[in-house]
Amino acid sequence: MALTTLKDRVLAATQQAPATGGRPAPASAEEGHVQAPATVLEAVAGDPVQESADAVLTWLRRYEGHVTDALPAHMEAGPFLAAVRNVLPSLRFCNPASVLQATLTAARFGLVPDGREAVITKEFGRAVFIPTYRGFIALMHRTGRVGSVRVGMVYEGDEYSYEPSAPAPLDFTLKQDPARSKSDRGAPLFAYAFAWSTDGHRSQVVTVNREEMEKVRDEYSRAYAEAEASGKRDSFWHTHPIEMWWKTAVRQLERVVPVSAEVRALVVADRAGEAGQVQLLHAPDPEAATLKTEADAAGEAAEASQDQASAGPVRKASLVKRSQPRRSSRKARRGRAGRRS
Repeated sequence: MALTTLKDRVLAATQQAPATGGRPAPASAEEGHVQAPATVLEAVAGDPVQESADAVLTWLRRYEGHVTDALPAHMEAGPFLAAVRNVLPSLRFCNPASVLQATLTAARFGLVPDGREAVITKEFGRAVFIPTYRGFIALMHRTGRVGSVRVGMVYEGDEYSYEPSAPAPLDFTLKQDPARSKSDRGAPLFAYAFAWSTDGHRSQVVTVNREEMEKVRDEYSRAYAEAEASGKRDSFWHTHPIEMWWKTAVRQLERVVPVSAEVRALVVADRAGEAGQVQLLHAPDPEAATLKTEADAAGEAAEASQDQASAGPVRKASLVKRSQPRRSSRKARRGRAGRRS
């Protein structure tokens, strides 16, 4: 069956790559496909300076329109594409379909891959989109229900109290001496996260201790397992352990905080990336997002009309009282004019 859409072609080319990240498997002649290039540099073969960022950017420009269309309406394409341009040199030996998939996934979630909200990195021969804990917080803020999110770490030398049965904010208190260095504070005990809603309520406190963090890392992160097996120890769990610990806590806020479907989808896409699976399948679709926005607007309009209907008799009566004298006065004027004539 012919692959007609960009999404179909990206998924097919990405899934052709073997699990260890080598060259994609050649497509059969009966399917009518040409073997996909193994790397981005191979995709732009013929460029006189293939190793340059410009050569890789030439490849990306072929799909710039698709990336721009995938961005949420509130985002400008310029800063996003600039961030992608900066990271492309490190991805030049990745499978090109995976680079496009990671870029489109980041675009659909509206997270700039500049190292703050998200990154696009190379893992087992593929480009992978990785949202940071700040990326999860950014999407929570976009719901309009979450006012702020607090995430941090409790160390051995900190003074804290955690009593889940107590009412907020007495259930969790933490005192830290900012003058003390991290080495003086001892080893990290657990990460915590909680959110304040826009109406002033505070969520349940989520905690992740070391054992829980290591269980998540060992069970879900293929990159960590590969880095351990190879001895490189260069996965994000190795290079940014505290931030990954924080992200584990923030990601679990999705269970106790009213969040959007995008936040839940980001959790699934993040897990897919950790497992080396296709992430684009879980990213929000622009067309579906538009339909959802229209449906939400229609729902709000219907709800508003119901509110008006419930309060209708009072408001209708007041309108009649204001309008009736005008009609009667016009009739009276016409009547007086007829009598004069």
